[in-house]
Amino acid sequence: MRTKSLKKNTINVVTLGCSKNIYDSEVLMGQLRANDKQVVHEKEGNIVVVNTCGFIDNAKEESVQTILNFAKKKEAGTIDKLFVTGCLSERYKDDLEQEIPEVDQFFGTTDLPILLKALGANYKYELIGERLTTTPKHYAYLKISEGCDRPCSFCAIPLMRGKHRSTPIETLVQEAKKLAANGVKELILIAQDLTYYGLDLYKKRRLADLLRQLVTVDGIEWIRLHYAFPTGFPLDVLDVILDEPKVCQYIDMPLQHISDNILKSMRRGTTYAKTNALLNTCKERVPNMAIRTTLIVGYPGETQEDFELLKQWVSDTRFDRLGCFTYSHEENTHAHQLVDDVPAEVKQQRANEIMAIQSQISWENNQQMIGKTLRCLIDRKEGNYYIGRSEYDSPDVDNEIRIDAKAHYLRLGDFVDVTIEQAEDFDLYASPTEPIAFKR
Repeated sequence: MRTKSLKKNTINVVTLGCSKNIYDSEVLMGQLRANDKQVVHEKEGNIVVVNTCGFIDNAKEESVQTILNFAKKKEAGTIDKLFVTGCLSERYKDDLEQEIPEVDQFFGTTDLPILLKALGANYKYELIGERLTTTPKHYAYLKISEGCDRPCSFCAIPLMRGKHRSTPIETLVQEAKKLAANGVKELILIAQDLTYYGLDLYKKRRLADLLRQLVTVDGIEWIRLHYAFPTGFPLDVLDVILDEPKVCQYIDMPLQHISDNILKSMRRGTTYAKTNALLNTCKERVPNMAIRTTLIVGYPGETQEDFELLKQWVSDTRFDRLGCFTYSHEENTHAHQLVDDVPAEVKQQRANEIMAIQSQISWENNQQMIGKTLRCLIDRKEGNYYIGRSEYDSPDVDNEIRIDAKAHYLRLGDFVDVTIEQAEDFDLYASPTEPIAFKR
């Protein structure tokens, strides 16, 4: 027997995957709210929209399982309608329609107006920058472009997101002003490739120009850069990071590997020597900048020699922040024609070895922070601790600063100067100091 649906006429948007998907869900929810629709994020509703990820195997599996779970709820009568959008739906729409017929309709990454129509809403072109944010009130993602023109052999993003398309500077500034008016203090700039920004619209890279415009927005205090591709990196961005206090001395630069053989096969357009030269330039121009990178191990043809070189490079370079992923053999990518010859257990072992090296580096770096004062943005309260971040840390992926909530009262979203008292490999423990002017 079918059970009665709850939360009648409420649309529940469920987001999977990366920050770009979070942004897309927020835009969808903003459009729905403007159409006077009742909308919630990952709560109860009788109409469900799953925004999927299709990047690597684990993400695809999570997306499929989430869809199947809601399909069961639809069969049981606890939800009435089920729609699927996002990268997985863009990439595997025909297969998904056959395998999961309980879904009412599938939509791709550029089908927002059609999705809205299916939900009984109209796409409102005048809503530039209008979003229903799902992050804590004091920070938000700002997507400055869509798609990617890079030819990386392992990556399926161009298949799902299309060619690179920059958003005009004036549109992004307008969006930033609206976010600031709603209490956002930190903008996290995201794209498939930040450093390509402007080439399509302005015929030159204009990330530095965009930053100089965004720092003029009242209320915005931090601007953080994510996903800066190393090849063709615009060095004028380093000048802005150094000169503008609002731009965090932090950059996320996914380097993926260091072996020339692997980099060439990955079609990354760089070499061991060029990568190290860029890193040296970054540190020379902005000495205190935290550099985060991500690496891939187990790529087809990665020998033990390639991996030992990567390990030594990680040890020598001493990245401030680092993540490591195992290679995922994605159909229709250039690398899919190669033999996926590194066994899964070897891939995982290599990833574990890289992260063990990084954990030690992070612990040693954090010990050097004891006794120092940092400006900290308070994100949330968790148990007996307030959880905050310095300008050198991005939410969810980097180090956190823990402050005893039994001994101190702080407000979420406030900036606080704290003194570091203890340090672990990825956590710092601190207490508020007397208010002082922030200086780098």
